[in-house]
Amino acid sequence: MENLSSVGALLQLEGLLVPASFLTPAFLGLFFSHLFIVTANMGVVALICSDSALHQPMYILLCQLSINDILGNTALVPRLLYDMPRPPRRRLISLGSCVVQAFITHLFGTNNHTILMIMAFDRYAAICTPLRYSAVMGTRTLVTLTAAAWGGGSVLVAALLGLTLRLSRCRSLLLNAYCDNASLFKLSCENTFINNVYGLTFSVVLLTSSIGAIVVTYSYITAACVTKRSRSLNRKALQTCSTHLLLYLVMFLSGMLIIALHRYPQYEPYRKTTTILFNIIPPALNPVIYGFQCHEIHQSLRRLFRNDLSLKTTLQPIIKSLTTANQRQCNGTAIKVSFNPETGQI
Repeated sequence: MENLSSVGALLQLEGLLVPASFLTPAFLGLFFSHLFIVTANMGVVALICSDSALHQPMYILLCQLSINDILGNTALVPRLLYDMPRPPRRRLISLGSCVVQAFITHLFGTNNHTILMIMAFDRYAAICTPLRYSAVMGTRTLVTLTAAAWGGGSVLVAALLGLTLRLSRCRSLLLNAYCDNASLFKLSCENTFINNVYGLTFSVVLLTSSIGAIVVTYSYITAACVTKRSRSLNRKALQTCSTHLLLYLVMFLSGMLIIALHRYPQYEPYRKTTTILFNIIPPALNPVIYGFQCHEIHQSLRRLFRNDLSLKTTLQPIIKSLTTANQRQCNGTAIKVSFNPETGQI
């Protein structure tokens, strides 16, 4: 039996099982969804980075969420598109590439929870302690929370995959459309009790922390809105918290559907499709939800288009005058070159 840590080993992916008649629509759907996700989320990142008015904790966290969506989708969809037209026996992937894909995929899911937890804390600080918001969510706090989210998630996922790589391998076919930890440790014929315990503990702690953070922060926010009875506070809470809560619900319900389908082996094909949609639907909806719901992003887009329009208006007469001057210079040069001083003829 080969050891799973042998990076040069080749594995065979089951891939996405699509009927031949549905292959082209499925391929085009995945391709255009990937194109939209990358373009929309890169647009959000570029907008937030370029507009100083959006250099606030809430939008910096949204920027991180968009980067995470790009990473998660890029790690999965291009590989699916590459394998779809190929026969199953040619859907080969090296163990090293498989581990990298599994790492990014699990980190994507973990970061979805941790970043949204930090966003919930940010909304609590902004609404419940507005006078101390700058002190509570200062640069140092934001950097610390961000490092904890990305660094802690990376360490936990690395440990998850490290436990799997220690196992020997007696199979080479991954019964999944893409690489993940469960598919990798199922290649082993050894006892995977430790892997199951760690994976279950990891999932339970992450979900419990995520749900607990949302429930606690939104309980405080609701209590603040009810007790203070401020119209401006209620409007602020509705504008910012509804967007965040909608993002969380989309992500949470998608994840819970995958967990529920794990309990029913007869629905295995639906579970595999749902896991792929988990990497497509939330990343596609995140920029759309924030784009329609967030007033500050609306204002930033208006300023961007207004600046582009004013720049075109300013440059148009300059370009016109330069063009006219260039034409005159060319005409003058032509006359000077063709003029004969001896005969006085042009």
